[in-house]
Amino acid sequence: MIDSTPRGMMPAPRKKYRNLAQGVIEQITHSIHNGVLKPGEKLPTESAIMEIHGVSRTVVREAISHLQAAGLVQTRHGIGTFVLEPAPATLGLPSDAIVTVRDVLAILELRISLETEAAWLAASRRTDAQAEELAVLIDAMQKERKQGAGSVSDDVQFHLLIAQATGNRYFVEFLSYLGATIIPRARLNTPQIGQDDPAIYLERVNREHDDIFQAILRKDPEAARAAMRTHLSNSRERLRRTQEMITSAQS
Repeated sequence: MIDSTPRGMMPAPRKKYRNLAQGVIEQITHSIHNGVLKPGEKLPTESAIMEIHGVSRTVVREAISHLQAAGLVQTRHGIGTFVLEPAPATLGLPSDAIVTVRDVLAILELRISLETEAAWLAASRRTDAQAEELAVLIDAMQKERKQGAGSVSDDVQFHLLIAQATGNRYFVEFLSYLGATIIPRARLNTPQIGQDDPAIYLERVNREHDDIFQAILRKDPEAARAAMRTHLSNSRERLRRTQEMITSAQS
């Protein structure tokens, strides 16, 4: 019998999982940890993974989002998903510890100091290819919003692309280490707990992303820094109000 499993993927183990996505996550994680998928290698296409596991595209994308959050892979929009080098375990910041509004607020404070400067550097140093990759991603995010969807993995990728455009690998490594924990709604249902309309919430976030992108596109470092600060400060303010609501309800 000929094995039709794509190169770099181990056949799906016959085991029962909590849900379909968990099976995909554990299989790919197993392949990475056992060296079947090596750092820098590209994962099989979504269609190939769907065929191997007999799951939908939605399940595959959910699994990829979890793998990104774990710092195992990175998606380059329009190119594919690649295995990352193992992150050094030096920060002592396990992703499963970031679960409360207060935790996410603390991460946002850290990101404001880090990513405002990353945006400044990206606007100063970005290449035409990096600008094009950001443009493709922004377009995809806008289309998703019009369909009433918002992908956490695309949001993570937006911030990682800006980090890559700095030309400083440590920005990339730090954000990759944090994974999807950098996106508040990956840990908390921010529209719901903030009593926001999800469509309005996503429209506002996408508008903020576009402001950052446009400043980087025209190579305006100060505008890029200001747009990133506005974006992250708005997220912090929304969560601060949410924290006050929760504290008030508990008192």
